[in-house]
Amino acid sequence: MTESETSIKALIIEDEEPARKLVRHFLESHPIIEIAGECADGFCGAKLIRELSPDLLFLDIQMPRLTGFELLEVIDDRPEIIFTTAYDEFAIQAFEINAVDYLLKPFSRERFDAAVVKAVKKIAARGHSGEGKRINPDSRMEGSMPLNRIVIRKGTAISFIAVRDIEYIEAEDDYVMIWYPGGKALKQQTMKYYEENLPAEDFVRIHRSCIVAIDLIERIEPYGKETYRVLLRGGKRLPVSRSGYKALKDKISF
Repeated sequence: MTESETSIKALIIEDEEPARKLVRHFLESHPIIEIAGECADGFCGAKLIRELSPDLLFLDIQMPRLTGFELLEVIDDRPEIIFTTAYDEFAIQAFEINAVDYLLKPFSRERFDAAVVKAVKKIAARGHSGEGKRINPDSRMEGSMPLNRIVIRKGTAISFIAVRDIEYIEAEDDYVMIWYPGGKALKQQTMKYYEENLPAEDFVRIHRSCIVAIDLIERIEPYGKETYRVLLRGGKRLPVSRSGYKALKDKISF
């Protein structure tokens, strides 16, 4: 892809106006990049991505309403991403999702230019191979942020489940179903991810297909030969494996 070819549509999603202004200024040297829009928070960014289908995002991480990583969970098609952030602790997670680059503020023009060149080459290679935009796996980037809420999307509406409100999580093939007082939500994530990232003092994996909030367990009851199940507050019964039974004993010391 050369400067004379089709332009690359980009969005700047950044909550600080000086930072957006700097990106705009640096992009003046890259006429192939068309700034299709700007947003100051993740909700606005998600809406604009759905409307404009950009090729490239200049994306901050810590923003109001939705973080940069949460935004990526609720879009269907993921553009190429250049992160622009003041926080260095998320660099590994950024590259784990194949971000083009990770620019740590304050970044120089030279550093910015190098990131843009990489993005242009990556977008060109994707186009030449006939590959479409990567489909977002709708999974939270593991280890990217402290897990205190889970972002969910129903249609175009975005909402959150607070971790403290999770009742239990069940495996559903390549997805998990999260049950909470307001209903349930399907996420394309692994049980292993939730086992490792939910607060260990509040949740226990009782079966390969089930994680439960400890405080909701009313009792543990026999269920067949050397098998058990738990009764939750509200009447739901869930299976307990041998390893899950041991985990329960260790957690609640019975």
